[in-house]
Amino acid sequence: MKKIIETNNAPKAIGPYSQAVEANGFVFTSGQIPIDPNTGKLLNGTITEQTIRVLKNLEAILAAAGCNMGSVIKTTCFLKSMDDFAAMNEAYSSFFAIAPPARSTVEVARLPKDVLVEIEAIAIKS
Repeated sequence: MKKIIETNNAPKAIGPYSQAVEANGFVFTSGQIPIDPNTGKLLNGTITEQTIRVLKNLEAILAAAGCNMGSVIKTTCFLKSMDDFAAMNEAYSSFFAIAPPARSTVEVARLPKDVLVEIEAIAIKS
């Protein structure tokens, strides 16, 4: 069985997808971009600011699923430019200081709303 995860503490889905889906003890989040869930507005900041907002959005979705950042076993990071990798990595590491998850990071031609970063996660329920 699958369970749809929704929270008002992260941006609402703007298309035919869910913020996250729980299935067989795993939580799969949709990719998050730097939208402030309180205002619904895009954060047009630096890569560091955008990464922090994205990870806070993921944190809220995971909390709604009964998980936390320590539950994350895999992330995929999408960057507009690999030139931003070091700054994204520094902000990212502050959320995963202990036992970080497996990760892939790729540069993409374009992201929704022309943001600099999008991140998705897979977590395990404990």
